[in-house]
Amino acid sequence: MKNLIIHTPEGFRDIYGSEIKKKKKLMRNLHKVFEAYSYEEIETPAVEYFDVFSSEVGTTPSNELYKFFDRDGYTLVLRPDFTPSVARAVAMHMPAEKLPVRLCYEGNTYVNSQEYQLNLKEQTQMGVEFIGDGSASADAEILRLTCDLLKKAGLTEFQVSVGNNDFFKALAQDSGLPEEKIEEVRRQISDKNFFGVSELLEAEQVSPQIRDAFVRMPQLFGGREILKEAAQYAVNDGAKAALARLTEIADMLSESGCDRYISFDLGLLSKYHYYTGMIFSAFTYGTGEPVAKGGRYDNLLGHFGTDAPAVGVGIGINPLMNALNRKSAREANE
Repeated sequence: MKNLIIHTPEGFRDIYGSEIKKKKKLMRNLHKVFEAYSYEEIETPAVEYFDVFSSEVGTTPSNELYKFFDRDGYTLVLRPDFTPSVARAVAMHMPAEKLPVRLCYEGNTYVNSQEYQLNLKEQTQMGVEFIGDGSASADAEILRLTCDLLKKAGLTEFQVSVGNNDFFKALAQDSGLPEEKIEEVRRQISDKNFFGVSELLEAEQVSPQIRDAFVRMPQLFGGREILKEAAQYAVNDGAKAALARLTEIADMLSESGCDRYISFDLGLLSKYHYYTGMIFSAFTYGTGEPVAKGGRYDNLLGHFGTDAPAVGVGIGINPLMNALNRKSAREANE
């Protein structure tokens, strides 16, 4: 008789005992916040057609998807990201007259990343999507909700870094650079490598104003004052509008009192190209990966046939639990 394989594949693991109890309790607490903000549950399948996550959507790269075929030969994928799935479901089931709508979800995502080290390829995620409202107040609501979720989870020290994808896009559009070079600049800015940005642009015919803006972007992070500094690099109408939007959001957050958790980062750029405006990531003490990520994606639903603005956030349950465990260990040693 053959020896049975009794271990899990690389990047997957079993959860049991006290760990699963902590995880379930955490998820119940987060769901209470969803309910307090009047978000209704939606459940989408773990398996979707490949087109839901294709390159045109601007989500997870094809080589990081778990792909297989159905009996009719169509390419299917395990869901790597909830947002396109929820956008597809809203376009399919909710006509424009039913919008705006607030939806919340929970479940697992699957990303076959070659960069696997400590990160699991199967991750549990909870989150919300606010669909049909394109206002700055909707952006501010998502940021307030994110802060309330992290506080409800038990975190006391965390920071939500907020940027605007349109700031970079507006500058890139006027740069005259080819798409592949723009992508290289985006990657260097995301890595906070202003030396790399400078080297990339040395041989390119880019205006001095846009060159200076790109080189400075990795360092444009901090408190609200950074928005005033960034104004000198907003050399076109699109970049100015992006900063004005962040300023409007900042005003609303200061009224709610959660501005103490907020910082601004003009160099924050997502690998998900469907983001169209505000984007953000939340970090806490001793973690290298964000415990929450989100942003505005006003064009995504149009890919599925329904034009509607939208904004949302996803909470990574795995990194959040790791952060809470570190917090408990740190407090026990104090």
